[in-house]
Amino acid sequence: MGMPDDIIFNRLVLEGWREEALTPALGERGAGGMPRPALAPAGASLAAPASDAPRLSGRRERRFLPTTTIALLLIACASIAGALYAYARPPVVYSISIPSASAASSSAPIVYGALPALSEPDYYGRVKETLSAQKVSFIDADLSTMHLGVYVNGKPALDVPILAKGRPGSWWETPAGLYKIETKEKTHFSTFGEVAMPYSLDFQGNFFIHGWPTYPDGTPVSSAYSGGCIRLSTDDARKVYALAAIGMPVVVYNERPPSDPFNYQLKAPRISAEEYLVADVGSGTVLSSKGAGVQAPIASITKLVTALVATEYINLDATIAVPKEAVVYTSLPRLKAGQSVRAYDLLFLLLQESSNEAAETLAAERGRDQFIGGMNEKAKAIGLKNTVFSDPSGAESDFSTPEDLFTLLRYIKDNRRFVFDITTGGLSDSAYGAPVFRDIKNFNIIKDLPGQAGASAELLGGKIGETNEAGETYAGVFAVRIGGQTRDIAVVVLGSTDVQTDVKRLLQFVQASYAPAE
Repeated sequence: MGMPDDIIFNRLVLEGWREEALTPALGERGAGGMPRPALAPAGASLAAPASDAPRLSGRRERRFLPTTTIALLLIACASIAGALYAYARPPVVYSISIPSASAASSSAPIVYGALPALSEPDYYGRVKETLSAQKVSFIDADLSTMHLGVYVNGKPALDVPILAKGRPGSWWETPAGLYKIETKEKTHFSTFGEVAMPYSLDFQGNFFIHGWPTYPDGTPVSSAYSGGCIRLSTDDARKVYALAAIGMPVVVYNERPPSDPFNYQLKAPRISAEEYLVADVGSGTVLSSKGAGVQAPIASITKLVTALVATEYINLDATIAVPKEAVVYTSLPRLKAGQSVRAYDLLFLLLQESSNEAAETLAAERGRDQFIGGMNEKAKAIGLKNTVFSDPSGAESDFSTPEDLFTLLRYIKDNRRFVFDITTGGLSDSAYGAPVFRDIKNFNIIKDLPGQAGASAELLGGKIGETNEAGETYAGVFAVRIGGQTRDIAVVVLGSTDVQTDVKRLLQFVQASYAPAE
């Protein structure tokens, strides 16, 4: 029994055999059951029968292919075709977008590859939310928590631990980014590591997701780090492999280490002051500071504001009688109760000799409490936010900060320069004439100011102070040569035990440490 000749003939024709080549083979059977000549495909020749026996006349004898052989051939073809489709089937193609890493755009087309923004926790979270909202199937590899998740149609389907990743800082550090599955292999042999990697999913060049590797002899590797791949247990890798498809996105997140809190600052000179500030008056650049916002007693620096209020509310050409309440302790006593003194002349005693008598006399002219109230109002008006006055001389608890006193110095330089001129002793004559007091001692002068290339720093205006509560204090502006240019530099020192040395060291520091920017 066998398959009819016409069926065999037609199937072979469909497979490409020529009819003229098939006819001699199927047209006759050899005598005595001699084997039929082998079939040849189109273009081939057929061998003659090996028998010399005479051919039978009449109907020719024909040979048949066994039904089992044909069936096996068909099954083999189907298996090969299925395997080829499974290996070469087109990848999954997603029409998706992800959040833009730039603030200028809310979304961006998906681009596969290393993506540094995926080291930022917020951006990583937004990418996952976006993919889930679009019902995308994807793999999420979190190298910070060492967990890998598989999402199917946007929903979590599997979560497994990551057992190893590329060593941070090495050539094989697993890079953060957005990738896709390029290939799937149940076993991939790495020629680099000479190991077999089960259930391998290639997502970027030499980077794979896979199970625990083994050497050719079956021994598992023992390394705590991979060659950049994401290593799972073999059982977990099998589960991931079953859910993965070629073309599936892979989000690899590796949180950037927290920023280093270390900050650089210029090493300021060692000075005795508890609080200080050195800044450029013109630009406002702070060159060095310590406790610049700390409120502290300021002693006779107060008298700068006393002078401002006196010049705004008192006729400087008027003669004032010194009240007995104004005869208080001061470093150089000069005034006597009932003495008549021009207000203008009192300013020189106030600002150069730091006379408490002059301060009390000027305040009494307007009413002491009202005058002190005017000082606090003036402070607020010019932007002194943490400054409080309780007396006109600074002998008691008047408080401010280095930052506020810097603001005060800028205001005087820009708006009441004549006050500075009195503090330096540079104003010897004006519309009010020459001061009547002679041999006034100027306590504001900083002796032996530093110089650079023969050019000394020059005092433009300032005020010194000292009390038991405040220690030694100073607030002044100096013209300082910096890199061939002259800049107005403010120096504020509070809580010092040696204000002369502190001010000089701070000025030396500025000259030695700074130069104009290129």
